[in-house]
Amino acid sequence: MLLSQVLNIIGIALVLATMPLLAELLVLTTASLLPSARAREQDAAAEDFPLTVLVPAHNEEALIGRCIRSITSSAGPGVDLVAIAHNCTDATANEAEAAGARVLVLNDPDRKGKGCALSYGFAEALTGPSRAVLVIDADSVVSPGLIAAVRQRFLTGAQAVQCRYGVYQPEENNRTRLMALAFQGFNVIRPRGRERLGLSAGILGNGFALHRDVLTRIPYGAYSVVEDLEYHLALVRAGIRVEFVDTAAVSGEMPRSDHGARTQRARWEGGRRQIMKLWAPKLMGELLRGRVRLMEPLLDLLAAPIATGVCLLLVAACLPETWLRLYALAGFLVLALHVTAAAACGSDLRGMFKVLASAPAYIFWKLWILPEVWRASRADSAWVRTARDTPGDGQ
Repeated sequence: MLLSQVLNIIGIALVLATMPLLAELLVLTTASLLPSARAREQDAAAEDFPLTVLVPAHNEEALIGRCIRSITSSAGPGVDLVAIAHNCTDATANEAEAAGARVLVLNDPDRKGKGCALSYGFAEALTGPSRAVLVIDADSVVSPGLIAAVRQRFLTGAQAVQCRYGVYQPEENNRTRLMALAFQGFNVIRPRGRERLGLSAGILGNGFALHRDVLTRIPYGAYSVVEDLEYHLALVRAGIRVEFVDTAAVSGEMPRSDHGARTQRARWEGGRRQIMKLWAPKLMGELLRGRVRLMEPLLDLLAAPIATGVCLLLVAACLPETWLRLYALAGFLVLALHVTAAAACGSDLRGMFKVLASAPAYIFWKLWILPEVWRASRADSAWVRTARDTPGDGQ
């Protein structure tokens, strides 16, 4: 009897730990499969919509030139392309200027983190005629029609937008292929599902744009490690919806070495834990006061990483409780639906399924870096640059 009670208590804890993730994946993945209600957008005089493109950069001399050139090829008249060289000790500013950007230099050791660079850039953009500001990371490449698609969405009334955000050259190795699959789930399927449900798609830190009215109403004051998530929560709390631009994409360079990937993952997941501890009580309080639309952002905030969810479901499946095993089975079916939808929205469905064979090793790797994630969740925010694998990095 005592053993059964203990197992039930463990089972309930496992359900509570995995339920936000499974509910989020089930609802958003199913919604992403629904047809879009958005009518075909008509061409308009997009060049009449002044736009600033901000490229925040910290020691990105090897990649920023490529980024600026891809934006230039996508841009038309009326685009102010600005690179923020933030606390750089290399030739980032020179490379950006040579590629065609207007460069602002921000050297202030007391202003660390990407959020500081963005706040500085947004303030500069608001002094000019631009009606919106688009953010592109310095290690990225944009699709040819991205600028036009963003402008068109603002012309049809959007207050904020988020483009598809994927992995640049995902075929490099199994790690980057798995990251591409994860991005297709987190950065495409979930935002697409939110868009279908009329919810805010989210801000992913790269390829997002804000109308000047939004920046005036809610000044950018997000300075955590995951400043994109922090600012998005401020937007949804204020009733501002971010629209998903599914037809335009930005692709970011991902670390291929174990050290770079470990640093990046620990920073992302540790940062999310920081924001969860700060924002979950606020969202819960407003949800209890009747703001039902905050349910999804709260679930997203409480959801464990998928690799963690898999481990917890495996534990549940191994415990000798029938109801818990049935729950674990249902959970794995939800995960399978989500992964299948994520793989299907990419260009190489067969290759994505092949790379899943390396998923167990990836899960063990995620468990191995948990101590780093915990340390990152306790640390003060800082722009800890992900180690690059490109030639000439010098690091």
